[in-house]
Amino acid sequence: MTDTMTDFRKDLRDWLEAYCPAEMRDGAASEETICWGGKDWVFSSDAQREWLNACVAEGYTVPTWPKEYGGAGLNRDQQKIFDEEIARIGARFPLQSFGIWMLGPALLHFGTHEQKLHYLPPIARGEVRWCQGYSEPGAGSDLASVQTFGADAGDHWVVNGQKIWTSYADKADWIFALVRTDREAPKHKGISFLLIDMNDPGVDTRPIKLISGASPFCETFFTDVKVPKEQIVGDVNRGWDVAKYLLTHEREMISGSGMLQAGGRPLGAVLAEGDAGLEDATLRAAAMRCEVDQLAMGLTLERYRDMAEAGQGAGDASAMLKYLGTELNKQRHELMMMADGSDALEWGDRPADWLRTKANSIEGGTSEVMLSIISRRVLGLPA
Repeated sequence: MTDTMTDFRKDLRDWLEAYCPAEMRDGAASEETICWGGKDWVFSSDAQREWLNACVAEGYTVPTWPKEYGGAGLNRDQQKIFDEEIARIGARFPLQSFGIWMLGPALLHFGTHEQKLHYLPPIARGEVRWCQGYSEPGAGSDLASVQTFGADAGDHWVVNGQKIWTSYADKADWIFALVRTDREAPKHKGISFLLIDMNDPGVDTRPIKLISGASPFCETFFTDVKVPKEQIVGDVNRGWDVAKYLLTHEREMISGSGMLQAGGRPLGAVLAEGDAGLEDATLRAAAMRCEVDQLAMGLTLERYRDMAEAGQGAGDASAMLKYLGTELNKQRHELMMMADGSDALEWGDRPADWLRTKANSIEGGTSEVMLSIISRRVLGLPA
């Protein structure tokens, strides 16, 4: 490691020691502890507010974004050190959002300079919360079949249609949506990528109650919603290019979700806290296999991130990352349930988290679709 990187690690450690509150060092990554941000966000504690404000001041909510857009401008080596030091003290992520994971990368790649200056800093500061308007009742796995339509009205579009499974749409301030703007073009060619204010007249959301009792998913309806022309990312009718790029980031995000559980703590340490503990040899063996697979997954993610830094995106390989990450996350939670023994039969946080992992194999593209992409586009197998 160069002296520069050594100095960066030391400075970062000193900064974390000074500014990361003790309450934010518990490695928690549950729905109750996440800071989502947004215009109506209510902080769970003073410590959560302090931690977010400290990170915003340094650009550490989006450490690799350019400084002019609210980031810290860290390079790949610095990002690795940042991730290691955050994990070392078990610090919570100061801010999580679809704006950071999905829209941000798409805007950085396809947005105009004016759009980046307008939309990215509020995301980095946690001032605006975004949701994703992709799936529709008749367009899930076949996403290019979206029928939500934007009629050209001169200086704006008039949008009508419906989206479904829009996570946290009832809490979001804005939505990035795939909207058909040319019904005569081939289905992949007539789609545009629009940014829509959720408070605009004609936008309506309805939560979908799940078996768990929680409701992260919603239906979203658009009725004669006026969307200014400047709220398009990329070219008119070329939104599929943006959508594909964003999907690779969504799948990579989902693929890493299992690595975030319990603040990155070793699975063995988590299982040992359960009533059944690690006394059962079968459970111990399964835990070791899962830990080895997670280490391999972590190294694979690192390799693809290095490729991205070098200008080589994950592309279709993101399907492989998403599928494997999803399966590992489900496996990890299955083992946690086993370790809890009979207590797992009672409803609580762990059973709810276990149930939520089942959605990982649907969102961002079903596991079946991912396997199809891997077989045809990665392995080159015949259709």
